[in-house]
Amino acid sequence: MSILFGPVPSRRYGRSLGIDLVPMKTCCYDCVFCQLGPTRATTCERRDYVPVTEVLEALEAWLAKGEPVDILTLCGSGEPTLHAHFGEVLRWISGNTDKPSLLMSNGALFADPMVRRDAACADRVKISLHFWDEPSFRATVRPHACLRFTDILEGWRRFRAEYSGKLDLEFFALPGMNDAPEQLDRILAIAEGLHPDTVTVNSAVRPPAESAVRPVAPEEMAHLRRLFATIAAEQHGHLSEAAFAEPYSETALLALARRHPLTPAQFARYFAVSEETVTEALRRHAAEDPYAARALAPR
Repeated sequence: MSILFGPVPSRRYGRSLGIDLVPMKTCCYDCVFCQLGPTRATTCERRDYVPVTEVLEALEAWLAKGEPVDILTLCGSGEPTLHAHFGEVLRWISGNTDKPSLLMSNGALFADPMVRRDAACADRVKISLHFWDEPSFRATVRPHACLRFTDILEGWRRFRAEYSGKLDLEFFALPGMNDAPEQLDRILAIAEGLHPDTVTVNSAVRPPAESAVRPVAPEEMAHLRRLFATIAAEQHGHLSEAAFAEPYSETALLALARRHPLTPAQFARYFAVSEETVTEALRRHAAEDPYAARALAPR
């Protein structure tokens, strides 16, 4: 597996170098909205999916090239905290670079004190909240059987009490599943108790794992963002998406599509090529590559 990808354009974090610690769709959840498709078999087993020495060697070699980057992000094909030594990667970043680190996690394993300890090594941690009780937890993210809503919530609360960095919260709006007023009230109450620094509200703008998941109407999305903004400590807009030119090849395009699904126009800006070039390449591979097909799907 390829350990590093990008840097990719992030609206909030700028130019982000992705660090992928687990094989594709190695996750505790099988979220109905996941842009990478379904999880064939959920897991809570923490192990060295890739040797940490290989991760650090890859990072050292990439950073030695001196390419511009704003943040180093543990994310990608699955849940990074499933790697038994993800904390060692975060500590290496802190001790060997002047760049901030970001852990993008679903937070499913934060009931484990060792996971909380290692997660606290990140400058920023982003966790996901889309549910408010056990039934909604099971319906929206379809977790591994060993996980319980109450344990996860208590793990988040303990982490927030222990953590001195920035906590970012993501809410994925699912029409008909978590957007009724009484449901939002309960999710907001949980979110407020975590004292997040920022809150991001997302919707299905990329093809989800389950085709029944629908995007939120623009006016409703604006309402949700105003609603969640009231509990964020930091009030600021998204960074603009600029051109993040990287040498273009169809191999590079398809590799990025697997990890960070974008629209053809966004891929074109990323590689500094025409949208027509990207679209034609995706069409050539759509029949055998589901990620190319997803990138072409109407938004």
